[in-house]
Amino acid sequence: MQSIGRVLIIAGSDSGGGAGIQADIKTVTMLGGYAATAITALTIQNTLGVSGVHAAPLEVVEAQARAVLDDIGADVIKTGMLGDAPTVELVARLIEEAALPAVVDPVMVAKGGAALLAEDAVRAVRERLLPRAALLTPNAPEAEALTGIAVASPDDQRRAGEALLQAGAQAVLMKGGHLPGERVVDILMTASGETVFEAERIQTRHTHGTGCTLASACATGLAQGLSLTDAVARAWAYVQEALARAPGLGKGHGPLDHGWPLRDAR
Repeated sequence: MQSIGRVLIIAGSDSGGGAGIQADIKTVTMLGGYAATAITALTIQNTLGVSGVHAAPLEVVEAQARAVLDDIGADVIKTGMLGDAPTVELVARLIEEAALPAVVDPVMVAKGGAALLAEDAVRAVRERLLPRAALLTPNAPEAEALTGIAVASPDDQRRAGEALLQAGAQAVLMKGGHLPGERVVDILMTASGETVFEAERIQTRHTHGTGCTLASACATGLAQGLSLTDAVARAWAYVQEALARAPGLGKGHGPLDHGWPLRDAR
């Protein structure tokens, strides 16, 4: 019998509901998992962008995580927006102490362009969090920031992915949505090989929260006992459909349709 899959999400809140903790909870729930959270920051945002960020005190972030781990427990920890180096350090320590697999989405910039990770925190992600990642899910700009390798093609994705594996990540899902072209290529890389996920690009401005959603979907599969490849494949298919069915909300980068499986089940 498949485990329900408990995912502890350590990330920021998105008042618009399309990304961050809100997207994470929707995704984990829709895939049959159980989502618990430790909120790192409150963001004031909608589809037009981020207009404010209020970081949670470190002791509050830690207390939330420990409250969950000490009682409900978790099968996987998923990280999103962490904001600054001290928070990155704290989360790396929590992952190490919990001895749980971690899906790390190295969130650095919001869809509208607002910086969500301080510059000094990038080094902390590279040195402290990356080596504790069972799966790292960077997009092209994030991979460039973490490796110093320009990422403009699938070959560049592979070079950056290899560098991230050498830096300690157990697996890397190199996302290609930021690269030009009519097809989107994502590459799952491990020490034993790679799996390519490729599809025609869905032409839409409603892409807010795709990274959060994909990482949380992967975390859910791993928490439920799926193999890495199967977890990523299911997550990838879920996000593709959520993108294709985006409801068109807002005047900017709108949210995905996280609830599409509910409508299919009717």
